[in-house]
Amino acid sequence: LWQPNRSNERPNSQLLYLQELASRGHKATLIPVLSFTFVSLNTLSDKLFQPEQHGGLIFTSPRAVEAVRMCLEDDERREQWNNDIKDKWNAKSIYVVGKATAALVENLGLVPLGEDTGTADVLSRLILEREDTNILPLFFPCGSIKREVLPTALRENGVPLDTLMVYQTAQHPDLEKNLKNHFTEQGVPASIAFFSPSGVKFCLETVRRLSGEQLKRIKFAAIGPTTADAMTAEGLSVSCSADKPTAEHLATGIAKALQ
Repeated sequence: LWQPNRSNERPNSQLLYLQELASRGHKATLIPVLSFTFVSLNTLSDKLFQPEQHGGLIFTSPRAVEAVRMCLEDDERREQWNNDIKDKWNAKSIYVVGKATAALVENLGLVPLGEDTGTADVLSRLILEREDTNILPLFFPCGSIKREVLPTALRENGVPLDTLMVYQTAQHPDLEKNLKNHFTEQGVPASIAFFSPSGVKFCLETVRRLSGEQLKRIKFAAIGPTTADAMTAEGLSVSCSADKPTAEHLATGIAKALQ
């Protein structure tokens, strides 16, 4: 069993996937698919330290929270954040998608809302239930490859949004080499799980070439509905999609698909 994974998830987060699959009798390999470059951190820092300019915060990925953490590495800034700024943000709404992002937000001293939403689509509905058109713009630090579901939903309903790209996503430089090595050493995997539409985009051509006629035998798994949609659009048959984007739910789905 083999799983491509995001390159910068916390090691303990990666370990959870291996442990959950091992507990169900499956051996997994995690191959980093994406690499990230952080940008516009000066602008991000300026906005973070002027909470009075915004009505709240939105985080839809761990990388966006990591960008904020990088802005707080300076001791003086960190002290200012802890003494004053974070409380001003906590007086507003801090929206997140997913438990992984929520945990990182909590590490910054912020109180997240929406960790059980799971997708940007569901989060946008939560925001629209709670906010009206008279608020200051919600601040949304995001990546270069972001889905337009949330910005579109807020814009169409008149909720103001201030987006800032704080990281760029690219293919991991060793992806093709790592894939070739894995197929050479381990053979065609019984299952492949994708964690993002970007992962599908960057991996699929190589996986198809290395698998050949055996592609149809692979059970393809998705971390959630957005990734599953991207796989279906590429002509893949999705054997399972995790009910929630967690290691436990993904491992349960994969184990069932491989029975």
